[in-house]
Amino acid sequence: MSVYLTQQGWEVHCFNLIPNYGFLGIDRLAAQITDYVDRTFPPDQPIDLVGFSMGGLVSRYYVQRLGGIERVQRLITISSPHNGTWTAYFYVTPGTLQMRPNSKFIQDLNRDVAQLNGINFTSIWTPLDGMIVPASSSQLPVGQEVILNVLLHAWMVKDYRCLSQVAEALLAPVKTSKPNNNQYLEVRDFRTSGVKDFRSWENRELEE
Repeated sequence: MSVYLTQQGWEVHCFNLIPNYGFLGIDRLAAQITDYVDRTFPPDQPIDLVGFSMGGLVSRYYVQRLGGIERVQRLITISSPHNGTWTAYFYVTPGTLQMRPNSKFIQDLNRDVAQLNGINFTSIWTPLDGMIVPASSSQLPVGQEVILNVLLHAWMVKDYRCLSQVAEALLAPVKTSKPNNNQYLEVRDFRTSGVKDFRSWENRELEE
């Protein structure tokens, strides 16, 4: 995704959400987004968010619970377990407990999911996802939905069809009156490789 967006003209700034693998609750990881945004951008600077896997839930918590709704213009989630995933039962950590279907965390976040109608929200997912079970957990009753037949969860951030959909969503006119400033943040969670990072990009070049 980083290489593709670089070719499209975006500049990316990265930092890691620590720790990985769900050892910290999603709500506490979202606080790291707040800290990063406050340190990096002026108070009136609108931003866009792209979240992969658990990163989509982290981004949603920032938007819905930590005031991110006031500055986020577009939120794009990729293969995110918005309704939980049964694979979370293989782990017993704060983050994975929150990602179990019908957990208190999931129920609370989905209770006022209508907040996302106030911004450009897009959920991109694959019905072949073996990490998000069932794969339809990536569906929400708001915003736009893009379904792609990508074979593996981790391939979503490399598949050209997904990348082009992300770029298209980022370029879509915003619903609100916030000025378009081409500032973007990406939150990614790769459980298969153990890499998790949070990125922002501006409109020039990107460093992986």
